[in-house]
Amino acid sequence: MSPRLPLALLLPLALHASEPVPPVIYTGPAEVAPTADGGLQPVAGVQNIQVFRANRTASAHADGLTDTYIHAPMLAYWRGRFYLEYLSGAVNEHDNPTVTSLTTSADGLTWDAPRILFPAITLPDGTHTIAHQRMGFYVAPDGRLLALSFYGTPPSPNDGKGLGRAVRDIHADGSFGDLYFIRLNTKRDFPDLPLPYQLYSAAPDPGFVSACDALLADKLVTAQWWEEDQLDESGFYRVKGKALSYVTRPDGSTLGIWKNRLVATTTNQGESWSEKKFAANLPNNASKYWLQNTADGRYALIFNPTNRNRYPLAVTTSEDSATFKGLASIHSELPDQRFGGYLKNMGPQYVRGIEAGNPPKAGPDATSTFWLTYSVNKEDIWVARVPVPVTTAVTGPIHDDFEATKPGALPAGWNIYSPLWAPVRVRAAVTDEICGPRTNVLELRDEDPYDYARAVRVFPATHGVKISFSIFARQNNARLEIDLLDAKGARPVRIALGEDGHVWVCHEAQWIDGGVYTELSWHKFVLEIPAAIDADRCALLVDGKSPLSRPAFFTDPVKTVERLSFRTGPYRERGYGGRDLPGADAKVPAASFLIDDVVITPSP
Repeated sequence: MSPRLPLALLLPLALHASEPVPPVIYTGPAEVAPTADGGLQPVAGVQNIQVFRANRTASAHADGLTDTYIHAPMLAYWRGRFYLEYLSGAVNEHDNPTVTSLTTSADGLTWDAPRILFPAITLPDGTHTIAHQRMGFYVAPDGRLLALSFYGTPPSPNDGKGLGRAVRDIHADGSFGDLYFIRLNTKRDFPDLPLPYQLYSAAPDPGFVSACDALLADKLVTAQWWEEDQLDESGFYRVKGKALSYVTRPDGSTLGIWKNRLVATTTNQGESWSEKKFAANLPNNASKYWLQNTADGRYALIFNPTNRNRYPLAVTTSEDSATFKGLASIHSELPDQRFGGYLKNMGPQYVRGIEAGNPPKAGPDATSTFWLTYSVNKEDIWVARVPVPVTTAVTGPIHDDFEATKPGALPAGWNIYSPLWAPVRVRAAVTDEICGPRTNVLELRDEDPYDYARAVRVFPATHGVKISFSIFARQNNARLEIDLLDAKGARPVRIALGEDGHVWVCHEAQWIDGGVYTELSWHKFVLEIPAAIDADRCALLVDGKSPLSRPAFFTDPVKTVERLSFRTGPYRERGYGGRDLPGADAKVPAASFLIDDVVITPSP
C-alpha cells in the first residue's frame, strides 16, 4: 500500500476567523492515498458499467469513428430511456475535428451503438470545429428533449471565439430533428462564414421554437454556457464560472458549485448570485464537481478528492447542503490507459448526473438510486448506479443465491465493476447443462487484454467471520483472484484460481500451491477467521478438505475485514498511461467464472 496522506495536507485551504463562512464546508474525516481507490471505503452496492470503449481499429461506433479521445459525457433520462452524449476526437484533447456523439439505453446496462449527434463544420482555413459542452440536454416545459453542443474553433473551443451553440431535438423514436444554432458568439472567429445551420427561430416547428425560447430565458440553466461564450458583452449571463452544477436548498434558494471549488447561491433562479467563495476544505481540482439532491432528502457532492489526481471518484453527503461529512469511493478502479494523447489525464473524471430540466428523481428505481456518468482516462465512458442512502456499511449476515435477480441484470447489494469486454451479470445457469441443476448464478466473464471483471460483497466489519461460496470455472487456464479486505483496502487473505489449473493461497506474502482444481465442475470454498481479536490466520476448505497443511497467516495485518472480492485478473494498485498499448483493440480468449451461494456470517 502506498503512503497515505491526510486530507489536510492535500487540501491546504484553512478557514480563518476573519474570513466569511462559505456556503459549503467539508468537515471530513478522510485520508486519501495515491491509489486507484484512494484507500477509501466504497459506497456499498455501487455498480460501475462501461458504456463505450475506445477502439482505434475496430470501431463499435455506428458512424465508424475510431477516435481514442473520448470525454466529457452528459446524461439525461427521458421517456424511459437514458440519453448520453460525449466528445469524440482522434487522439488528443482539442483535436480538430472533435464531434459530439450520442448513445441511449433502456436500463443503463446495455447501450446502443453511438451515432454522431453534432458533426464537425469545415472552416475557411481548412481546419474543423471542435465540439465542447458544459451542458448536453434540456427537457422543455412541454416535455420535448433538446440536445445541445458548442462549435468551438482551433486551437481552443472554450476561449469565447467559437462559432456558437447548436441545438436539435431528439424524438421518441430515436431520430434526430434538424440542427440549428440557438446562440451565436458575438466575438466569434470567421464572422463572415456562411453557417450551415440557421438560427432556431427559423425552424418551421413552433413547438421547437418555444422550447428553445424557454431554455434561453432560464438564467440558471444557461449559466452553464458562459465558459464557451466568455467574451460576450451583451449582458446575457448573470454569473461567470466553469462547469456549474446546483441543487435546491431547504430554504428554497439554489446552491451552485463550479470548477475549482467555487460556490455561490441564488434566490431568484439565477437572475442574481451571491459572491462566489471557495468551499472550505475541498480540493481545488480542475476536474468537475457534481452536486445533486438525493431521493432520501439529502445532498451528494461527487468529485475527485485531491488537488491534482483525478482518481478515485468519491462522494460526500450532507443533510442541509452546507456541511458535508464523510468520503466514500464511487469508482475505485484505474486501468492502464490504452492510447496515449495530449492532455489525457488518468482516472474517472468530469462527472455529471442526470441533467437539469429532468424530473429531480429521474431514472430507473429513482427512489432508491441515482445515476452518474464520467470518462475514464479520457478514452472510455462509464455510468455508475449509486444506491440511496449513500453508505459504506451493511448490516446482518449475507446469503446471496441470486434468485431474486433477473438474468442479464446486476444483483443488489454487490459492488460491480463491469467493462464492456469483461462484463458481470447474473445468468440463468439452468439453461447450461454443464452447470448442473442450478438456476441463477453470477458470471464474471473476461475478454479484455488490459482490464478485468470484478464483483465485491460488503459485509458488516468484523474480525471473526465464516464465508462460503461455490465457484464454477469454465476453463483451467485463466485467473480468478479472491480477496478479503479491510476498510482501507488491505488484503489479509488472498486466494487464486491460477492460469496453471491450481488453487493458490497467499501465506505471509508467499503463494502456496493448494493443488489442482477441476474445470467445468463446481467447487465449494469455506474461509474462516477465528473470532479471537489477536487471530491472524484464515482456515480454508475446498470441497470439504484443506488444501494446505496449516491455516494461511495474514499477508496484511488487519483488525477487521468487511469485503469479499472476486476479480478476473491480478491486483493493481493503479494503472499508468501515456503510451499506446499493443493489442488493445482485440479481445483475448474468453474466460468465464460462475459464482453462487455466497454466505457470510460474521462472528459476534
